[in-house]
Amino acid sequence: MNLEAIVSTMTKLIKLHKSLFDLSVKKTDIIKKGDIESMNTLIKDEQTHIAAISKLEQERAIQASKLVPGINNPSIADLFEHLETPEKEKLSSLRDGLMDVVLKIQSQNQLNQQLLLQSIQFLNFSMSLVMPQAENYNYGPPQGKQGKVNSPAGMFNTKA
Repeated sequence: MNLEAIVSTMTKLIKLHKSLFDLSVKKTDIIKKGDIESMNTLIKDEQTHIAAISKLEQERAIQASKLVPGINNPSIADLFEHLETPEKEKLSSLRDGLMDVVLKIQSQNQLNQQLLLQSIQFLNFSMSLVMPQAENYNYGPPQGKQGKVNSPAGMFNTKA
């Protein structure tokens, strides 16, 4: 059973994920600085990385389905059942490496999300200080209460 194609694909996936993690660390600095142009460029780079990762993941799934033809879209755990011990260890270490990088990316993205949320809250607070909400300055009875309509509006009593 030839496992080298999957090992090569997994190695590429790890490399791309590490690069994506580096981008997420850069994003944290850009968020702190508030540099919108750099953020737009970085987001485009992230989208390119994500597209490449998706393509590699599809390749990995195709390669895995060739090694384990009985299972539809087999995972790495499904491959373990059909491998020898040295191959299992190699694939296991690659899987663990990929999982570590993915967890780092998730953690960094949560930090970035919190920073963005705080930035938005600060902007909303600043906007409310600069442009306060308009209050209702209408003259008349308070809202929900009607004034007395029984009194005549003019000097003459028309009922007399």
